[in-house]
Amino acid sequence: MPAPAPARASRRLAVLLPAALLLSCSPAQAPAAPAGTGPTSFAPMVKRVLPAVVNIRITETVSGSDDPFAFLPPELQQQFRERFRGRKQRMQGAGSGFVIESSGYIVTNEHVVGHADEIIVGFADGSELPARVIGTDELTDVAVIKVEPKAPLPYVGWGESRGVEVGDWVVAAGNPFGLGGSISAGIVSARGRDIGAGPFDDFLQIDAPMNPGNSGGPVFNEQGQVIGVDTAIASPTGASVGIGFAIPSDIVRPIVAELREHGRVDRGWLGVSVADTPETDHGGGVRIAGVDRTGPALKAGLRAGDAVTAVNGQPIASARGLIRAIAKTPPGSQVHLQVRRGEREMEISVTVGRRPSGQG
Repeated sequence: MPAPAPARASRRLAVLLPAALLLSCSPAQAPAAPAGTGPTSFAPMVKRVLPAVVNIRITETVSGSDDPFAFLPPELQQQFRERFRGRKQRMQGAGSGFVIESSGYIVTNEHVVGHADEIIVGFADGSELPARVIGTDELTDVAVIKVEPKAPLPYVGWGESRGVEVGDWVVAAGNPFGLGGSISAGIVSARGRDIGAGPFDDFLQIDAPMNPGNSGGPVFNEQGQVIGVDTAIASPTGASVGIGFAIPSDIVRPIVAELREHGRVDRGWLGVSVADTPETDHGGGVRIAGVDRTGPALKAGLRAGDAVTAVNGQPIASARGLIRAIAKTPPGSQVHLQVRRGEREMEISVTVGRRPSGQG
């Protein structure tokens, strides 16, 4: 039940506050706060970067199962259902994004704009422009859209997420609940989070509050560089509980470049289903659970039950590792797999195919 939670929080505060007061009354025992433990204000940085953060409003045609007439009196519900039978509904949504080039290229989430019929981008000065989709990548939840401004737009630059450490300060910006440009601050809580969203999960976990509408917004380091893109929250209520996830910039940046150039991301594909081998299997590797009849693996001679132990000489320890190694291989290229089949060790060369749309 949701009601007891605030009560429990209140009781906890009541326990903690007297201890804090006792510490403040004993200055000789209280440790001095080290200098430079945090920024005095994010305001200078925010003023510089916030004009490049945009609000995104989309309209989408849906044919969902929700009954739009459930709020009507029973005697009118059937009448309206008959009148609008077969018509699709129009749904509006909101998200966030950020300008990466003055000519109007904007990065956001695929789940914000991937199925939109109409996209309107709102800027910090109150102006709005229609946008078109340049390209989307469902597997990483990254999208690039484009507006046609009459004058150069303010934009932000990329930072390197590989240099971000747990405990670093970050600022998240976006459009929570459709309220317009907002920021929140926190720290990086963890790195490399796998939340089950897809085979390329490698999220930064941050405790800067994120809410619906923040999707696609940037996460800045203290220098005002984008080191992540807001994409998901973990919450029992749908609102922030201080656990948000951002796609690291080192993943987003090459995806954005490929979307701008080709409108899509081409990934390598073997045409197999895979599973981690049991810990008791001292041979290690990744077990081939099934082989697609139309995939390149079957043509190369891979079989269900084979264990892949290395790709191009690099050891493979998990199914996720194999998927990623193949995915980053350009379609049409050849990879050399070290394979264990029963007691035999062998090398099998495979010409990697192009991952079909919708494949996880």
